[in-house]
Amino acid sequence: MWIPMLSLTALPHVGGIFGGLITRKEVKTWYTTLNKPSWRPPNAAFPVAWTTLYTGMGYGSYLVWKELGGFTQDALLPLGLYGMQLALNWAWTPIFFGTHNIKLAMIEIVMLTGTVAATMVSWYPISRTATLLMVPYLAWLCLATSLNYCIWRDNPDPKKDD
Repeated sequence: MWIPMLSLTALPHVGGIFGGLITRKEVKTWYTTLNKPSWRPPNAAFPVAWTTLYTGMGYGSYLVWKELGGFTQDALLPLGLYGMQLALNWAWTPIFFGTHNIKLAMIEIVMLTGTVAATMVSWYPISRTATLLMVPYLAWLCLATSLNYCIWRDNPDPKKDD
């Protein structure tokens, strides 16, 4: 059981690593030009937070997978929702930092947050521990959604002025 546990726990980090490659350059260039709220976390907090959150959600997915006997018919909805939220999570960074499309990133993160909530609801009857491991993630997404909104609000799209 070590291989599935380690694999499912590590899986979210794959997208995080690729996202970090995009973010690394942009956070020093484009991101510094944006108007941001005073309450935003320091840049150094993001890699620490995401490492913790990815590990928690990954281990939670393992608990659900194990409880349902692997990738069974019963696992289709809870692990399907999990996969959907993971794909949405991985897509946010290229949208925001890669294409600088703050409005689309705002729409995307709202969809992500809703999908995480739906994942948690589907996990609760299966594993309360797995659900609780997602609580910090949902809280962080609420903060990130608020931050995305403020950045979108305070940085009008220059293309609209053309």
